[in-house]
Amino acid sequence: MDGLFWLCEEQLERIKPFFPQSRGMSRVDESKVLSGSIYVHVTACALVDAPTAYEPCKTLYNCFRRWSEKGVFRLLFSELARSTHTEAEAGAAPEEVLMLDAAYVKAHRRTASSLNKGALPLD
Repeated sequence: MDGLFWLCEEQLERIKPFFPQSRGMSRVDESKVLSGSIYVHVTACALVDAPTAYEPCKTLYNCFRRWSEKGVFRLLFSELARSTHTEAEAGAAPEEVLMLDAAYVKAHRRTASSLNKGALPLD
């Protein structure tokens, strides 16, 4: 499927020790769950709209909730950021730099329609 986000094998090997240990239940594929969680947050789609290539949305939700409570995401992303920072210091050029900037300004609902109705003078 085109447009899906997947972590590379090198990244997965680096963060593998930080995933929670199994407690007798059959485990899900952590790479799919993590990539699915990142995809949902980057695209800002609803969890139920996540592609089924990752995992079912219930599995994504349960893993995200558990990992958030245990601080697993903080460990995973700090390890990924540390390793990228170390490679950049060693002189290796980063392949890609991603930046996200978002602004949210809440306006009153009458703001958009007040000029159209002539409520304010245009002088």
